[in-house]
Amino acid sequence: MSNRRHFFKTVAAAAAGAYALGRGSASAVQAPAARRQVSVGGKRVRVIDIHAHATVPEVDPVVAGTEWAKQGGGRPLGADRIALIDKQGIDMQVLSINGFWWYEVKDRAMADRIVRAQNEGLARFVAQYPDRFVAMASSSPQFPDLAAQQLEDGVKRLGLRAAAIGGHVNGEDFSLPKFDPFWAKAAELNIVPFMHPGGAENIIRTDALDGRGDLGNILGNPLETTYFLSRLIFDGVFDRHPNLKVAAAHGGGYLPSYLMRTDVACEVRGNANCANKKRPKEYMRSQIIVDTMVLTDEGLRHIVNEMGAGQIVYGTDNPLNWPVTVDLVLNAAWLSNADKEAILGGNLARLLRISAS
Repeated sequence: MSNRRHFFKTVAAAAAGAYALGRGSASAVQAPAARRQVSVGGKRVRVIDIHAHATVPEVDPVVAGTEWAKQGGGRPLGADRIALIDKQGIDMQVLSINGFWWYEVKDRAMADRIVRAQNEGLARFVAQYPDRFVAMASSSPQFPDLAAQQLEDGVKRLGLRAAAIGGHVNGEDFSLPKFDPFWAKAAELNIVPFMHPGGAENIIRTDALDGRGDLGNILGNPLETTYFLSRLIFDGVFDRHPNLKVAAAHGGGYLPSYLMRTDVACEVRGNANCANKKRPKEYMRSQIIVDTMVLTDEGLRHIVNEMGAGQIVYGTDNPLNWPVTVDLVLNAAWLSNADKEAILGGNLARLLRISAS
């Protein structure tokens, strides 16, 4: 899992770069910019961001003195996050911890302690700012039954609103039947798992994306997302769990961009061996949700046309310095005001049961 370890080595530098650009600096805490108010058609709308990373200090004592001791930090939460989202016009963030390094922990008790610390740490921070943040539960899917228990505990005891998951479990596809206890629990609780990739290390040969351009991120992340969603479709996960909804980062990767090839695969490829009972596009328009991390107006237009505005939610990759702002949605003249309001926050408020207060 070299990419996961590399991810945490680069987090501090990336965060520092974002702060240097004025997105969370100490000066922002001392003299925060005025909170941006977002309106659509003259109506104030609430902006909710699904793609917001964080780490919590509660993990540190759990992993102290172990091989995981340096894995837990890098994206601390504090007043600077408030200043950042105020500047960006974000009213509420859905916080998640990614990197998913704890999937590699082989000791069940240790894996449970790490997840409990993460979930309780996020819940504690959210409780300080309940009008600005909700959070996602972590879990340990290398122990599928434990992952289901952790999800239920996070939702029922701690009030967490979604589930953060990686694109694979130590190289194993999340679509394997062994992981059904997790999917079944998410469907039972009506909780949306949000998948964030980690560089496609489960797909690409070692070092294939090294070199210039940070291709492990630029190509690897959307590739991993594409593969993850395709496996869920073709391996029948959505049919085994018809009430399940799954959200994916980075606009669903490349899947919406070449969706027709996927949509006809079971009909034109005699060796496809598909387990899905419906056309892939039907899942894309009902059980799959993607964020707005597509960066361009044309990219946004495409995922809306392929999936429908009701399947698109706002996401920033905050606190990293990607150019995804509310203006991507606000300036989309081809979107109705109702669709803009839904994408910016209405869809997530419904999916995550976030009240209007």
